[in-house]
Amino acid sequence: MSESNDVRKNPRKVREGVVVSDKMNSTLVVAVNERVSHPRYNKTVQRTKKLYVHDEKNEAKVGDRVRVQETRPLSKLKRWRLTDVVERAK
Repeated sequence: MSESNDVRKNPRKVREGVVVSDKMNSTLVVAVNERVSHPRYNKTVQRTKKLYVHDEKNEAKVGDRVRVQETRPLSKLKRWRLTDVVERAK
């Protein structure tokens, strides 16, 4: 069952967030904010999720805005891969 083109049945999730930690080798911790409506009060609430991201070349630093993509499990916690650095920290 080989797919001829690059269209996946279930495309991988893409998120954008800010690098919180780069202390580990080839791993980043990225904080991703999402705005969701509260089920009862219908007020918009911000939720922050920390994602462990694989960064092969250690190119991103703390404070950078990065785009990450879902991938197969790379370790116990890492399920995301760095695609590109959107904006460097000032």
